[in-house]
Amino acid sequence: MTSKSSNPTNYLKLSGVYTCPVCRYGKIAALPLMDDAFGCEFCHHIFTANLETQVLKMADSQLPLAWHWNGKTWQGAHRKGVELGWGYGIAGIAFVVLPPTLIGVAAYLFPPVPGDPLSWLPVFWTMLAFLLHLSCLGWLMVEYYQFPVFAYLRAMGQRLVSR
Repeated sequence: MTSKSSNPTNYLKLSGVYTCPVCRYGKIAALPLMDDAFGCEFCHHIFTANLETQVLKMADSQLPLAWHWNGKTWQGAHRKGVELGWGYGIAGIAFVVLPPTLIGVAAYLFPPVPGDPLSWLPVFWTMLAFLLHLSCLGWLMVEYYQFPVFAYLRAMGQRLVSR
């Protein structure tokens, strides 16, 4: 078996039981009468496995979510040909900082009339621009690192209800 697993004694196998990479609470095991398929007993997601490359893909989702088994835990399988360098970090910081800075400088240079009922609007608009740009950057990072937020929250909700 040619695998990239760091621990050769702990390969991803159909006979094994592993923690679920989505809910991180339930256990996944091979589904009976299914070739290379796993299912989680807690969040009920279905996965297909490539045992040669040690990669698990979520089969019941529109998103192409995949994880790599390193012998102990699941790691997000990064997209091929896409590397995040320092340029992306600078662009992300600029995307979050520059628009609110421009709005804040404009509000500072052209302040509202004192006592005006909408004098609070420039400060609110500046904070809103910052939070919205930060949430856009956060969403892009969640998409890149393939963290299934809604599936994780749904699984945690089921966990709280079952208690």
